[in-house]
Amino acid sequence: MPRGTSDHLKFYELCCLFCCPPCPTHIAAKLAFVPPERTYALMESDESKSNYTLYLNRNSECQITKEELKMIEVFYTRTSKGNQIACMYVKCSPHAKHTILFSHGNAVDLGHMSSAIIGLGSRINCNIFSYDYSGYGESEGKPSEKNLYADVDAAWHALQTRYAVRPENIILYGQSIGTVPTIDLASKYEVGGVILHSPLTSGMRVAFPNTKRTWFFDSFPSIEKVPKVTAPVLVIHGTNDEIIDFSHGQAIYERCPRAVEPLWVEGAGHNDIELYGQYVERLCKFINEELGT
Repeated sequence: MPRGTSDHLKFYELCCLFCCPPCPTHIAAKLAFVPPERTYALMESDESKSNYTLYLNRNSECQITKEELKMIEVFYTRTSKGNQIACMYVKCSPHAKHTILFSHGNAVDLGHMSSAIIGLGSRINCNIFSYDYSGYGESEGKPSEKNLYADVDAAWHALQTRYAVRPENIILYGQSIGTVPTIDLASKYEVGGVILHSPLTSGMRVAFPNTKRTWFFDSFPSIEKVPKVTAPVLVIHGTNDEIIDFSHGQAIYERCPRAVEPLWVEGAGHNDIELYGQYVERLCKFINEELGT
């Protein structure tokens, strides 16, 4: 995606804005939500219909051993919008001090992410709680911006209620579109820390890179919410990101009141930051040295 280099919108962009301004839900649908073909199922494991087991299908394209499966607990919780969403808790370490509340990127679900989550949690010594957005995987409803915020809020409360994790020991981690609910939640609650992996500033700024202000009809206005985040924030972005331009990460970093040193991964794109050695190293430093807890 080309970077915005001008403070002015082009003529055709102004026409789009003022002649037929896009509805926020249309921006969100166009830019963000591409639910994949379901990669898993939650199967009832007893007659009480309250305990479930994760079953991956051929679409998941990942392997989980029987021992790793024992680390995973899956269940449903209900959002304020009435949707039942799928949740997954991975106990990666019996002595973990922190739990990551992970909001994943687009075009994946919990089945896709299960193996990666296990690997990440084991490497950074954190337990990880994740969930599927409304309309993704086994979660009910349809993807929308309002549902996105309700989904993460339900996950936040389920993590504390079910596992008695204290807010100061929760690290919010959002990747790509997952940074939207992460920033929204972090702007409302006190948390231990925040990790923003390839964040976006707003929907309009992705669609029209030259946009310099937040319009009333904009979607995902994270750039306006991030100044309210009081926890330490680590921003991670690839300099060659072809989906969400590197400038978005820079702008988010500059607006964070308690941002730590960011990780700008030279040459990395949107989907390969995890392959760079400094990625895990930087996460460990943030969790073990910079949170101050």
